[in-house]
Formats: sequence, C-alpha cells, structure tokens
Amino acid sequence: MNWNSNYSEDVVYDEECSHTPVRLVLSVDDGRVRKLRTYVGGRWRTPVTRTTDLGIVSAKEATDFLLSLASTDNGAVGREAILPVTLADSVTVWPQLFKLARDESRPHETRKQAVFWLGQAAGDVIEPDHGLHGKETDEEEVKKQAVFALSRRNGEAVPALIQVARNNRDPSVRRTALFWLGQSGDPRAISLFEEILKRN
Repeated sequence: MNWNSNYSEDVVYDEECSHTPVRLVLSVDDGRVRKLRTYVGGRWRTPVTRTTDLGIVSAKEATDFLLSLASTDNGAVGREAILPVTLADSVTVWPQLFKLARDESRPHETRKQAVFWLGQAAGDVIEPDHGLHGKETDEEEVKKQAVFALSRRNGEAVPALIQVARNNRDPSVRRTALFWLGQSGDPRAISLFEEILKRN
C-alpha cells in the first residue's frame, strides 16, 4: 500500500511501498471498540494520547478477535474489522467470512464487505498473478468493459456474470466478473465464491 507519511495520525512510512506488518489501532471507550484503523507497514508515530501497546499478536489471535468484532458490532467497527482479517497470513478465514456473509442478523454493510473480500479471494484463485503481466491490451480492456456492462443489467446481471466467471477463457475477464459479483451481494455469487475457494 502506498501512503504519504503525513496521511496517517498513527504511522510514518519511510518506504514508498510496504508489505508488512499489518498494524491496528483501536479506539476503546468504556471497554468497547469505537473505532478501528488498519495500516500495512511503516513505523509507529509517538502517540499523542494515552496508548496501550499490545505488541505483536499472532495472526490467529488477531483474526479471532476481529471476526468476533465483525460478528457482534452493529456499526462501522464491525465492517472495518473485515479488511485486516483478509490481510492475515497463515490463517484461513474464508469459512468464517462465508458464515458472516450469510448471517442476516448482521448489518447489510458488514455482510457486503464480507462478500466483496470473498470475491477478491476467488479472483486471486482464478488469476493468481493479477497485475503482474503489465499493461492490459485493448482487447482485454474491451472485454472487461463488456463484463461491466453485463453487471449493470437488472435481473440478468448475476446469472450472466456467473456464466462469464465459470466459462470465459481469459482469467482476467473471469476475475472481473467475480469482482462485479462481489458487489452484488447475491447468494448465488456467494455460492460460486465458496465453490472456487473450496476447490483451491
């Protein structure tokens, strides 16, 4: 992730692009998490308010805690807890995200966030080298625009996108279809993501 060092109140970035570690800042009031901020890389700024540093926490402990937040908080914190879950290494989180995506007692925005990241994960399975082959050709761009147009068709979008995601020969086009399915929140899209991730 690229950040300007002045962008963050919590972290300073000395390098243009950082890959690790994932850093979390929780604002806690009366024992409840009120705000959650996620960063990748960098180094901590000197805190300006009273701060408790928990140090390094295992990926398993962190994801268990974050998934618990996503499963119980009815506000923005529940939704914001999902991104750092997807960044954790050495932990498989997709089964819990599927459960969250299908839990109708959770707020719509939290479920939508879970579905979006499930779609991204399925896309990574379809096209693991996404973005590494350089600039896309005009033909690829036209195909992706066609997939976008499909995604705008009321009533027909989800079946058409599932067809593209299953059968198109171009992995980048299939990935684009999965992206738009991830925006839909449709149960059929969630089932397709589960099928793709389970067979990987």
